[in-house]
Amino acid sequence: MKRFSKPIVFAVALAPALGLLYALLAGALGVNPAETLQLSTGLWAFRFLVVTLAITPVRRITGWNGIIRFRRMLGLFAFFYATLHVLTWIVLDHSFAWDEAAADIVKRPFITAGMVAFASMVPLAITSTKGWIRRLGRRWQLLHRLIYVSALAAAVHFIWKVKVAYGEPVYYAAIVIGLLGFRVVTMWRRTRAMSTQPTRV
Repeated sequence: MKRFSKPIVFAVALAPALGLLYALLAGALGVNPAETLQLSTGLWAFRFLVVTLAITPVRRITGWNGIIRFRRMLGLFAFFYATLHVLTWIVLDHSFAWDEAAADIVKRPFITAGMVAFASMVPLAITSTKGWIRRLGRRWQLLHRLIYVSALAAAVHFIWKVKVAYGEPVYYAAIVIGLLGFRVVTMWRRTRAMSTQPTRV
């Protein structure tokens, strides 16, 4: 079963994109297909970002070390859906008018937050290979803390986009804060344990 676990996870992660493609070709995206595509791809990007962020806490709490092998794949799917989200916005909203898109980023705070989230994911996707891990060494882990920036910016983007402080956007934001809080507590405990260790003479 372990042999087929990655292909299964890959197929499940790709399914939303295939579902959107089928709905687009079938004309089943509702009265505003552009908005449906943008909202759906953005939401799936955020979901995969949250799931990727949850891998380490789940491993530490459950002791299921095997889950770590899915982290890179899920993180790349988060970037994949985020890229689709940005592309649909540039193509469908601005028809490749880069100056208009740039002006939109500056003028509209929720888009600014969204672009911060996406820009933070770019170096993570580029350096996700084993080769980059070897080249960067310890700096790789430091760089990949950008996922925290991306997740927080995505949460702000979602809340400002829908302009409501309740329901689904808040639930996702609470999950992100909880996952980041778990990491802060873990780091604090580790630092405290190291500081209380007796000094060897």
